[in-house]
Amino acid sequence: MCTRNRLFAQLIRLVDLIPEPPPPSKRRRGRPLVYPDRLFLKVLVFMILRRLYRVHEVFSVLSRQDAEAAELRTLFFPQGKLPARRTFERRLKRLPQTLPAQITCLGHHLVQLYRPWDRSARAVAADSTALRARGAPWHMKSRLRGEVPNTSIDTEAHWTRSGWHGWVYGWKLHLIVTVASVWIPLSARLRPANEADNVVVLPMLEDLPDEVRFVMGDSHYNTVPVRLACETAGRTLVASSRNKCPRTDDGVSVRRLLHSLRHHTIENFNSLYKNIFDLRRPVPTKGLANTQRLTLGAVFVYQLALFARFHEGKFSQDGIKAFLRSA
Repeated sequence: MCTRNRLFAQLIRLVDLIPEPPPPSKRRRGRPLVYPDRLFLKVLVFMILRRLYRVHEVFSVLSRQDAEAAELRTLFFPQGKLPARRTFERRLKRLPQTLPAQITCLGHHLVQLYRPWDRSARAVAADSTALRARGAPWHMKSRLRGEVPNTSIDTEAHWTRSGWHGWVYGWKLHLIVTVASVWIPLSARLRPANEADNVVVLPMLEDLPDEVRFVMGDSHYNTVPVRLACETAGRTLVASSRNKCPRTDDGVSVRRLLHSLRHHTIENFNSLYKNIFDLRRPVPTKGLANTQRLTLGAVFVYQLALFARFHEGKFSQDGIKAFLRSA
């Protein structure tokens, strides 16, 4: 049974121990929430670990009348009482709106636990990675005419050109990760692939801990707004230049070393992330909200695994793929 897996039950119960982001200053309209968001975070962890990407699939599993489903309901909800189907669907649909703040909050907590910068510069790496949309691509000729020639097309996705993958129709996962021996995601966003990296990263820079002093990125981040945002927060932007001419100034060797550290951190993290959560192929979801729930939920599950491994006395991401696959 799922609940007899010690690691699975441990990860679910650890959700109760993680810090929560501060509530919004203005209370949302409507009746007060009966079920806290934390309960649906547990369901999200279950969805990611068990590769259940559609809400109706998860509800069907939890509403079964057998011993395993009863144990799962008890693990997720008080007294094992499952919310109504409409409540279940509505809350999971709204969950992607709160995931960026939750990822930032848990990322700050992990920085306090792991202290990744005790033996290195207080630096982070920013980058985006392309994810292919499910179904057929929506070619620009058809898009400009407003025609959807195939029902499998995800009309909320868009095009981008990757230096490695070429033209990709889908999404971009924007990440900021610690440059240290342990890779801790501190901020994450999932947006259509055509949105510029240097625009999406601006609110993400506000999520960083105060102790961050260096923000490393490629040439897409080398813009005036990003540089001003870093300088306002007392940080230094280390970004590649768009000028391809060879450089011979005194700082070239230092910049080369910093860019090597950035590349090693963010590229290896993106590869690890896609391998763990099987995202090298097209995403199994359709629509922005559903894809945000999957991709940002996977970042949260990775953070939760780091939180669990810290309590086991393991202070790196080594073996984290096997750890999550066995949960």
